[in-house]
Amino acid sequence: HLECLGDRCMSATPIHRAPDTPAARQALALAGVFQAASLVDELARTGQVDTRAWETLINATVDTNPESFEAIYGGHPNNLRRGLETLEALVGRKQANPVVLRYGFSLLLLMNKLRTDRQMMDVLGQKLTHVQGQAEHFGTTHENVIASLGETYQETISTFKTRIVVQGDPSLLQTRMMPERVRACLMAGIRFALLWHQQGGRRWKLVFQRKALRRALDNFS
Repeated sequence: HLECLGDRCMSATPIHRAPDTPAARQALALAGVFQAASLVDELARTGQVDTRAWETLINATVDTNPESFEAIYGGHPNNLRRGLETLEALVGRKQANPVVLRYGFSLLLLMNKLRTDRQMMDVLGQKLTHVQGQAEHFGTTHENVIASLGETYQETISTFKTRIVVQGDPSLLQTRMMPERVRACLMAGIRFALLWHQQGGRRWKLVFQRKALRRALDNFS
């Protein structure tokens, strides 16, 4: 089911030493959430995204049978560099983008709603298994796959009363495939949020255990 979803290991990137503490795994999973938030903001404002960051998110969402935790993000923390940089802002080391932080925390909130809805979890798992089959046929980042991921988000997470309202350039947001790309990013954020929770991540820890997060981030700097 959804919490077991994972990512293809991107062969072009050497495997990094696996994170060996719960705090390190939580930090990497949370970086995935905020990388998705960052890319949603970038797409909405510029229509462009960093290819490596984008492919890492989509791969992680499409492959439902990861070989290991580190395979989820392609084996190297640099694949989550955008998200790790956002976490540096979260712990007060860098200037924070309030829009990106809002998207990220909204994804954590939506994940909690999803996690308690067993029926929707099952439906989502079935839909993503179907998307995985498409990815095996067309390729992970083919627009048919992205369209299906966007549709999956719209038919599941978007049905909650709590929604993420994306701010950006209205003309960009209406261009071909842009809504699907934004929703695919949000779907990836939900995937990493579930992983974060599975690894012991909790919102109260972000308030009361920031030192632990700072120490974990030091391992990836």
